[in-house]
Amino acid sequence: MDDARAESDPYFSRTASREEIGARIDPVVWGDVVGPLSQRDLDQYRQNGFVVLPPLFEPSEIAELSEQAEKLATRRSAVPALEQIEEPDSDRVRSVFRPHKDNPAFAALASDSRLIERARQILGSDVYLHQFRINYKPAFAGREFSWHSDFETWHVEDGMPRMRALSVVVMLDPNTTDNGPLFVIPESHRHYVRCAGETPENHYATSLRKQEYGVPSPTALAELASRSGIATVTGAPGAVLLFDCNLMHASPSNLSHRPRTNAFLVFNSTENQLVEPFGGRQPRPDFLSEQRPGL
Repeated sequence: MDDARAESDPYFSRTASREEIGARIDPVVWGDVVGPLSQRDLDQYRQNGFVVLPPLFEPSEIAELSEQAEKLATRRSAVPALEQIEEPDSDRVRSVFRPHKDNPAFAALASDSRLIERARQILGSDVYLHQFRINYKPAFAGREFSWHSDFETWHVEDGMPRMRALSVVVMLDPNTTDNGPLFVIPESHRHYVRCAGETPENHYATSLRKQEYGVPSPTALAELASRSGIATVTGAPGAVLLFDCNLMHASPSNLSHRPRTNAFLVFNSTENQLVEPFGGRQPRPDFLSEQRPGL
């Protein structure tokens, strides 16, 4: 490892022709903020990098969010073109970013205390919304998402300094073993994969459809998975998944007759404000990183 580079940026990546698995130097659970998560929840999150909570939302709330998500996917003129991502091989909607911008139901979800208090408890500080998107996997048509660590991208392309952020996934449909559920590698959040290659300009324009840079090799993934295996995340509508920003995750295509739509909210600590991207490129658009104080 380049010791001089690591001293100034312990999470540098995409600077060499070969990858490397390094160590995480940040806590997983920060501080001792009191909140609604039990000690068992916190221990599981700290150990595995994720925890699945039973439904926190009433069926009526999920029904409303599901209806609004469907409207955003079908009424394309209501969503700015850049904030609506299509599948790599079709014009089907893959993701919609910033659903809270003009939609009251998702605006309420973005500020819901049931989510924010749990994020604060893990991150040990006040939090703000770094990113909000809806990921769609329609029956028989939703395509896969490659293995990746979100933090590697947020660090290199957005300028997030430390691993003090998390994703909150609200399941709007049943997440089953056959409709393209999230796959995670437990305990992978304790390691940092420095990916090979150099980030192209405007990488987000293609990576949101199909990511090719910032993706670990099969060799690195096999090494991580050989330690703790691969877990499949399932749950009922209204269930909530919390996972660490550095947890390696992916999802297969939906080959079933049941859709899978989930809301992904990323909360970052207010003590982990973004700086200039560490990859030397221009920052990605605001819809991918909501707040860039001072930039």
